[in-house]
Amino acid sequence: MRIPGGIRVKLTLALLAIVGGALLTAYAIVVPSLERRLVAAKLDQQESDARALAVLYASREAQNELRLADFVGGAAFVSNSRVVVFAVDGPREAQVLRSLADSSAVGGAEIERDPTAHAAAKAVMTVRARARHEGREYAEVAVPLLTAGNVMLLSSSISDQLATVELVKRRLLYATAAALLIALVLGFAVAAIHARRLGLLQRAADRIAEGAFDEPVVDNGADEVGQLAGSFDRMRIQLAQLDLARKEFVANASHELRTPLFSLAGFLELLADEDLDEKTRSEFLATTRAQVDRLTKLATDLLDLSRMDAGRIRIEHEEVGLAEVVRVVAEELGALADASGHTLLVEADDEAWAFADEERVQQVARALAGNALVHTPAGTVVRLRVERRGARVALVVEDDGPGIPPEHLGRVFQRFYRVEGTVASGSGLGLAIARELAGRMDGTVTAASRHGATAFTLVLPAYDAPPGSPAPDPA
Repeated sequence: MRIPGGIRVKLTLALLAIVGGALLTAYAIVVPSLERRLVAAKLDQQESDARALAVLYASREAQNELRLADFVGGAAFVSNSRVVVFAVDGPREAQVLRSLADSSAVGGAEIERDPTAHAAAKAVMTVRARARHEGREYAEVAVPLLTAGNVMLLSSSISDQLATVELVKRRLLYATAAALLIALVLGFAVAAIHARRLGLLQRAADRIAEGAFDEPVVDNGADEVGQLAGSFDRMRIQLAQLDLARKEFVANASHELRTPLFSLAGFLELLADEDLDEKTRSEFLATTRAQVDRLTKLATDLLDLSRMDAGRIRIEHEEVGLAEVVRVVAEELGALADASGHTLLVEADDEAWAFADEERVQQVARALAGNALVHTPAGTVVRLRVERRGARVALVVEDDGPGIPPEHLGRVFQRFYRVEGTVASGSGLGLAIARELAGRMDGTVTAASRHGATAFTLVLPAYDAPPGSPAPDPA
């Protein structure tokens, strides 16, 4: 059930419940304990007086100086209690008490039925009890006397002790009411402050949900709400970065698609002109085919990225000969190297075997080598090198071109990123895909560059054949 007023009411009610529960617990513990202690103290005092009076009774009786009326009167004055001396008649199973002397002028047969005196007479021992007579509470102590069968009873009202307990009860109740009132006011105030802070977080979450990431989430508190606000702000920054990346991705993808599409549309329109000679038509068809290839590669790259983002790309883990991989890639890119005026060299260690996906390793190597051929000037030497590095193997693509400026080196693996001034070919996705694929094969792709030397390095786990097994065939 939803409580009206939200967190303010909930926190206030919780505080009231805590304060009220604590005070009621204190009431339940303190009041009965205080009452027991006061009554016990009264009984202790009466027992001490009763024992002393029993000794005095025996002494006077031994000296034949005992006058019961005077004795009970003096005993009542000294002990501030009603003192009654009983004679015990009849057998133990059917004892009857008979009052011999009573300090109270009221007297009466009721006192002869007192359960405390009967218990002392029957057990022949001191008995103490809390009794009720005519609606009033009494503390009673009965002691057996030396005279055979006689019992002395001291009975005193405990109204003063109970009055003290009642006073404590009232004051505790007044304190409880005051504490609950204070808790209500302070609880509502504190709850309102926290509710306001949580309301700010709620509005910030609503803004973030609507796509507004410009306003920071600020809460200067050092408690959990402040920490939650800090987490919200970090989430806002990350979502803002993701949203910016998404917008850039869409803009870049749209640009990359629009350029070849416009080019295709223009060439197709020109090809529709029947006045074109055969040579020009052939050139236009070749250009159109190149644009189709560019669109195909872009679509393939985008599909690979979407699969990797969705976790749906499959990676095999098997032994891969990196020497064979670089030879295959060099053969594939040989025509591009010749056409662009580059020299493509291979330095392969046939003992360098990786534990990875052969098709994906070729894809990464092709992207690194193709990037070097496209973005370096004619005459540049591009070298594909494979080497063993302990428990890892490395595939290195080096070139002696002008290098990548330091401010751009850390961003070359971002999607659609291209260094300003480089040749505007390709989609800008090759290096991003290469790094993603390397990571999914438990490897890395890094870049290092200075003037006259640039190297992209793919590092993968090395494959070690079990002892006694034949070495893999490089062919």
